[in-house]
Formats: sequence, structure tokens, C-alpha cells
Amino acid sequence: MQWENLTATEFAAAVRETGVCVFPIGVVEKHSEHLPLGTDFLNAHRVACLAAEKEPAVVFPPFYFGQIYEARCFPGAVALAPTLLIDLIRGVLDEIGRNGFRKIVIYNGHGGNTHLIRFLAQTSLWERKPYSLYIPERQITAKRAEKWLAMRESEVGGHACENETSLTLGNTPELVRMDRVPEEPALSLKRMSGLPATFTGIGWYSDYPDHYAGDARTASVEKGQALVKWRVKTLAEYIAAVKADPVVPALEDEFFGRVEQVGRPE
Repeated sequence: MQWENLTATEFAAAVRETGVCVFPIGVVEKHSEHLPLGTDFLNAHRVACLAAEKEPAVVFPPFYFGQIYEARCFPGAVALAPTLLIDLIRGVLDEIGRNGFRKIVIYNGHGGNTHLIRFLAQTSLWERKPYSLYIPERQITAKRAEKWLAMRESEVGGHACENETSLTLGNTPELVRMDRVPEEPALSLKRMSGLPATFTGIGWYSDYPDHYAGDARTASVEKGQALVKWRVKTLAEYIAAVKADPVVPALEDEFFGRVEQVGRPE
């Protein structure tokens, strides 16, 4: 069920019946020359909607504000100030909770959001909330990943590559310009190879200054349809597990009960 398509009465019933909201998050950024700027949030939202048809849940409207500072040097990117971004996402999550959802699944469509989302999950321990956050760590299960590896033809990937291009072909083929796929794969330039293992904000740009990583020439609709199917099944299974989970809410209640006792007389 898509949040924005429901009437207020239908929405209230959906909250009671499902108890889970899926919050798909992406960004707006360059995806080489052949994929749309909205690739990440379009794919995440589409997969979430299909999964919610299999395992009933309410899917939040497309959300495209995330961590994408490394793409600010390209046309079309949309990046918000760091504190505004965190406040915005936390505010949206609070509104989802205020509307009655006690469990929220953050479904990420952009690799650059990973650290941000994990940090947001950690900040949930700053104050007691009426909801619990769940973040799936896999887009597809290990067995399904093996099937993808058997199907995959390129050796490298990472951004606008065979995987992401195929996925987009499976979801929105009309938005993919296969005739604009670069003629050569984009390999890491390793411009920071003189340093020991290091993470920096400029790290992605240092390796992939054209915002393309991998080889999209072998992408296909057939591969994309398989990826969509596997991602949908994996997310639907995850939603079912979240619905059945009593552990996270109980642990959070225990944790905050102990927080509230700190500093009090015995």
C-alpha cells in the first residue's frame, strides 16, 4: 500500500492491520550518462511497493534527500546541509511514528546513505521513541546473490554498473539510455593508493571522478527482472520478520528503563 494513494480512513486501517511502514530512501545524483538522476529512489520505492503487495505494509512516498555530497560537482544533484538532512529524516520518522506505526523499515537505495542510516539508527538511543527502526543489511539473500553472480557478466561494479543498470531496466526501462553507456568500463583510479587504508569524504571522487563505477554494457531487461524479483522477495520476507519481532522493542524498553535509573538513589 502506498501512503499517498490511501484515503485518511484507509490509512488508519492500514496502520492497524500492518503495523509496519517501509521508508525507502535514495538520492538525486548523476548515474553516468545512461541512467536517470532519480535511479536510487525510483528503484527503492518500486521494490518496496512490490514487496508490500506480497507482505502487507504501508510504503512512504518517494524520499530523495540523503547523503550525496560527493556528487555536488555534477548537474542535477540535490544535497542538503548535514544538520538539516539529519533533522529532516528524523522529523519524517517521528511523523511516521506519530501516525501510529510502531515499526519502521528503512529501505536504502543508495550506497552512500549507508553510514548516515546506521548513524540515524544509533541516534534512536538518544531518546525514547514510540517506534523501532529496522534496517535490512542485504538487498538479496546469500542464495539469491549466488544466482546473480552466475548471471553477471562484468567483473567490476559499484555505480550505474551492470547490476544497477539491469535493476533499472527491470523497473523503469523507458528511463534507461543504453545507447549512452560508456564504451569502456570505469575502473578505480586509486589516486589515494599512497596512503594506508583510509576513509575520507573525497575518497569516492578520487576513485571515480565521472560518477561511474563498473561496466553497464552487459546489462539487460532479463537480468533486471530477475534482480527485481529477488529484491522484492527478500524485502517481503524481511517485513514479515519485522512484524513478528518482539525482541527489538523489548530491548529498547529495557534500555531506556535503565537510562532513566542512572543517577537515581538506590
